[in-house]
Amino acid sequence: MSLRHFLNTQDWSRDDLDALLTQAAAFKRSPQGRALEGRSIALLFFNPSMRTRTSFELGAYQLSGKAIVLSPGKDAWPIEFEVGSVMDGEAEEHIAEVARVLSRYVDMIGVRAFPKFQDWQVDRQDRVLKSFAKYATVPVINMETITHPCQEMAHIMALQEHFGTADLRGKKYVLTWTYHPKPLNTAVANSALTIATRFGMDVTLLCPTPEYALDERYMDIGAKNSAEAGGSFRMSHDIEDAYNGAHVVYAKSWGAIPYFGRWEAEKPIRDAHKHFIVDEAKMAMTDGAVFSHCLPLRRNVKATDAVMDSPACIAIDEAENRLHVQKAIMAKLVSQD
Repeated sequence: MSLRHFLNTQDWSRDDLDALLTQAAAFKRSPQGRALEGRSIALLFFNPSMRTRTSFELGAYQLSGKAIVLSPGKDAWPIEFEVGSVMDGEAEEHIAEVARVLSRYVDMIGVRAFPKFQDWQVDRQDRVLKSFAKYATVPVINMETITHPCQEMAHIMALQEHFGTADLRGKKYVLTWTYHPKPLNTAVANSALTIATRFGMDVTLLCPTPEYALDERYMDIGAKNSAEAGGSFRMSHDIEDAYNGAHVVYAKSWGAIPYFGRWEAEKPIRDAHKHFIVDEAKMAMTDGAVFSHCLPLRRNVKATDAVMDSPACIAIDEAENRLHVQKAIMAKLVSQD
């Protein structure tokens, strides 16, 4: 049997995802356990984290395991990922050694590495994550690179809890772009589109202009998943059209892919669409929709205080579920041997 990683949810069958959600719910009811007794995970953070680091460390502890946190370039050596590179720069060691050595120490490796935001054709290769998966001899978990599969699972779990059913087909789901003063990673948007269509919802991607469409890979995944799961997928630039009758509103900011590496040219477009903020007026257009966000969120920039503090906001539930789904993922991955 080939080694199984958790790099993206598309690699896992719907039955497998449902089983992870069932196990996550069990861990939520009974947090302590021994599924990771004598096991360990190395968590490599190339970028900052609050929820991801806390939930993975705590999750390993609650299941009687051990997490080791490393920040390459800060408290660990900088790593080179280019094959055949003449290493006369800043990097002190190569991924070929790093991944294989860590595999001798720990039972799993988690990786968080954001894009460089200079060239999307380079960033979309997801080189850091794929390099760990290539060289590691233990399971690798994506803790957010160009997708965020752990967030996907926590999001779906929160929706199933709110609606009281595992069957989300027929729910009208709006994935809305929102303004942010800086261009951000498309990872959560890619993942939200992937998982919402996978679970058969009727998904609308709401964004200011066609330039804010997600990478064609994820647009194609959205269409494919919808066709297979009995849902639908479309893109809209009309706020009222998108919000009307919605059951779920999920907000995220992201930079327009055509402007990667030349963000000053994109800034006027972004600045002209601050009205995409999620507010009470927009939520009033929905069919009593729930609102969520992956967090962190800039209040009164992405969503108003009124929306964030309303009973309709399930962002905190989603954030809590990160702990439970990640425990389920870790427990599943170590059960391979």
